[in-house]
Amino acid sequence: MIFQNKSSFFGGFDSQDAIGPYAQSLITEGVQKGTWVVLQNCHLAASWMPKLERICEELLVPGKVHNDFRLWLTSYPSDLFPVTILQNGIKMTNESPKGLRANLLRSYLNDPINDQTFFNDCNKPERWRKLLFGLCFFHGLVQERRQFGPLGWNIPYFFDESDLRISLRQLQMFLNDYEDLPLEAISYLVGECNYGGRVTDDKDRRLLLSLLSVCINADVVNADKYQFSESGTYYVPPDGSHQNYVDYIRTLPLNPLPEVYGFHSNADITKDQQETQTLFDSILLTLPKQTSGGEGRTPSVVIDELAADILSKLPADFDTETIGKKYPVLYNESMNTVLRQEIIRYNRLTSEVRKTLVDLRKAIKGLVLMSSELEEVFNAMFVGKVPNAWAAKSYPSLKPLGSYLNDLMARLKFLQTWIQNGPPNVFWISGFFFTQSFLTGKFKKTFTLILKRKAFLNLGVLQNYARKYTIPIDKLAFEFDILQEDNDMAHKPEDGAYIKGLFLEGARWNKTTRVLDESLPKVLFDVLPIIWLRPGNMENFAVVNTYSCPVYKTSARRGVLSTTGHSTNFVLLIELPSDRTKRHWINRGVAALCQLDD
Repeated sequence: MIFQNKSSFFGGFDSQDAIGPYAQSLITEGVQKGTWVVLQNCHLAASWMPKLERICEELLVPGKVHNDFRLWLTSYPSDLFPVTILQNGIKMTNESPKGLRANLLRSYLNDPINDQTFFNDCNKPERWRKLLFGLCFFHGLVQERRQFGPLGWNIPYFFDESDLRISLRQLQMFLNDYEDLPLEAISYLVGECNYGGRVTDDKDRRLLLSLLSVCINADVVNADKYQFSESGTYYVPPDGSHQNYVDYIRTLPLNPLPEVYGFHSNADITKDQQETQTLFDSILLTLPKQTSGGEGRTPSVVIDELAADILSKLPADFDTETIGKKYPVLYNESMNTVLRQEIIRYNRLTSEVRKTLVDLRKAIKGLVLMSSELEEVFNAMFVGKVPNAWAAKSYPSLKPLGSYLNDLMARLKFLQTWIQNGPPNVFWISGFFFTQSFLTGKFKKTFTLILKRKAFLNLGVLQNYARKYTIPIDKLAFEFDILQEDNDMAHKPEDGAYIKGLFLEGARWNKTTRVLDESLPKVLFDVLPIIWLRPGNMENFAVVNTYSCPVYKTSARRGVLSTTGHSTNFVLLIELPSDRTKRHWINRGVAALCQLDD
C-alpha cells in the first residue's frame, strides 16, 4: 500500500507488477517536490526489493534531493530486505514488550483500550470489561510463547496489535447486539479468523484454540477472580475502572513462571538452552577461519585428518541389485518396497559424503581447485556443522557434525542388519531416511483420500493387514499399545508392527500408572517404550481418554506445508492414554521426537 502527503491519493495494489512502477513514479516526484512517500509491507514485495535498492542508489543522491523529501518503508523482519537501505537509513523497530506484564500494560495503555469512551461504551459493562481483560491476556500469551521456540509454536507467528484491536471491536459489537453471551461466535472469529488466519500449521491452530478456551469462556464472566493458571497469581480482577485494571497489572510478576503459559517448569531450561545456542551460533560467525587447530596444526591439516577418518569409517554403498533379488516386490509384504527405497536414499547420501570428502582432500593438497562448494564444506566441518551439500541429500537432522556421523553409521547398521537377517522384530522408526516410507508403504493413487483424511498412517502395515483379512483399508486405523519393554521383543506381532526410538518432550510416560505424567524436574526428554501399532476396525475401538500426540522428525517441529495439510516434519499422531484433559497436554506443547539434537 502507498501513501503520499499533500495529495488525495490513497490506494493499494494486488500485484507487485502494478505497484512497482507507480511507487517509482511517486518516489521520483517526491524527490523533486519534497513530498513524503510511505511504502508499507515491503516484505510482501520481495521481487521488487532489488529494484527499490537501485532506485535509492540512483535517485537519493546528496544535493539533488529536495530537503523536505522523506521515504518511509515498513516491513516485517525479512532476509530479502536490501541491506544498503538499512545501512543508509534511520531504523525504528516496533516490537512487542518482553514479558507478560509489560504486554498487558501496553495493551491497556494503547489505543483503543486507553480511550475511556471505548472502554465504557458497552451496554453490558461487567461482561465487557472481564472479557476484554481475558482477550488481552490471550494476546499476551500467544506473543510470549514465541520465546520458548518450537515448544511454544511450531512456527513463530507475528501476532500484532491489529489482531487485538479487531478482536476487541468485534467483542464489543457482539455484546451490544446480543442479550445472551455468544461465546461460540466470539471464539470462532478470534481463534479461526483474526489470530487463526495467520496460523498455517494445524497443530498450532489446535494450540491457539486451546489457549483461547482458557482465556475466553463463561467462567471468565461468571466466576469471581477466574484464574488463568494453577498458581492463582493471574486472575481476572474485580470489575472496576480502567485505572483499577492498570493498577492490578502493575502488581504482576516481572518475570513470570512458565506455568502461566501452560508449560512445565522445565520449559525455562529449554528457553535458556535455545538462547545460548543462538549466542554460540553468532559467535561462530565471527570466528576467524585461519587459526591454529591445536598443537600448531593448521585448519587444513585438521580437516584433512577429519575427512580421512570419516572416509575410513564410511561403509560401501549397498548393492541394490542383490538386495532387490533377496527382497522382491511382493503383494503381501510392503516392507520389501520400503527397504529398497531406503537403500536408494542412503546410497545417494553416502555417495555425496564420499565424493565431497575425496574432492576436499584433493583441494587441500592443491590437486584440484577449491570451489565455493568445497570451501563451504571445509568451513562447516571446521566449526562442527553438517555441510549444506550433505544436508541437501540427507534426512532431516539438527545434530552437530560428530553426532550426525554417529547417527548415520547407526542407521546404516540398522539397514545392514535388516538386509542380512530379515525384517527386525522391532523397527527403529528413527532409523528411516524418509519416515513416512515406513508409515505409508508405497504411495498409491487409491490411498490419496485416506492420506488426506488421516494424515500419515502406517499404510505399509495397514496394507498387509487389509490384504490378509480382506477388509477395506478405509475402515482400518491403529490402536497404540505402549508396552513395558524398551529395546527388543522376542518375536514379531501377528498383526501390525513394533516400533521404538521415540523421545517424549514436555511430559513423560509413567510405566507404573501407564498414562502420561508430568516431566521430572530438569529432565527434558523421556524415552518412550516399545509401541505396538495394532491395526483394527475403527468401529470396534474402545473409547478411552487419550492425548493425540504429534510425532516429529526433529525438535524444530516446523517444516514445509505439504499437500496433505501437514508439515513435512510431521510423521503421525499417536494416542497416549491420559488421566488429564487434552487441553493440559496441548498447552504443555507435548510431542514425540524421532531424534534429539545432541
